[in-house]
Formats: sequence, structure tokens, C-alpha cells
Amino acid sequence: MDCVFCKIINKEIPAYIVYEDDDFLAFLDVRPLNPGHTLVVPKKHYRWVWDVKNIGKYYEIVAKIARAVKKALETDHVVSLVFGEEVSHAHVWLVPRYDDDGHGGVIDLENIKNINEEEMTNIAQKIKNSLTK
Repeated sequence: MDCVFCKIINKEIPAYIVYEDDDFLAFLDVRPLNPGHTLVVPKKHYRWVWDVKNIGKYYEIVAKIARAVKKALETDHVVSLVFGEEVSHAHVWLVPRYDDDGHGGVIDLENIKNINEEEMTNIAQKIKNSLTK
């Protein structure tokens, strides 16, 4: 299987991981719509979010990560999105929003932010730290 998320889960591809347990992994998107744009995926390969057997636990983790992103990035607005078309592995996007983020009233999927490696590392650490508090 040539799934980029499975490769991240198996540590074949580096990622800015913010959360990991036996069943789920959360990491920063390398093509972020805003700083802190996080993907939450099941470790087992499912094509669609609604195929995840323990979907209740999955969304508990999504909520936990969303709260950590909100706290770490000091925003009251975190959007969750489920598309499933760009990568064939179940995933939920968590995108923090800001008044001046350049997206306007709705997320502009073409408005990718360039964030350097040092800043991505710092953002990931802030989110991790917010999970433990």
C-alpha cells in the first residue's frame, strides 16, 4: 500500500507529531491552511472516517486535540473538516482560525501558509504541552 499517512504512522516519513496512542495519531499538516493545522488519523488504515470501528473514541481524540490546538494557538475558533479525497486514509482536519488569517468567511483551500521547520517544531511542541495541562 502506498499510503502517505500509513508511512507517517510507521515512522517511514518524518512528521510533526502532536499526539499518539495505540489507535490514533495527530500531526501537523505540511501544507497548512493556518499555523497549527492538524490532521488526526486512525493508525489502522480505513478509507473513510465513517469506516473507523471505534469512531466514538476517534472523535473523543479529535475533540481533545482541537481543545489543545485552541489553547496552544490562542484562538476561540478551530474548524474541523472531513474531505477524504486528497489522501485515501481516514482523517479529520483541525484548522485554527483567526480574524486576519486571509481566509475570509470560509476556509480557502488554496490559501496554503509557508511555515518554516523551526516554527512547525515550536507549534507542535505548544500543542503537545497544551495536551498535558
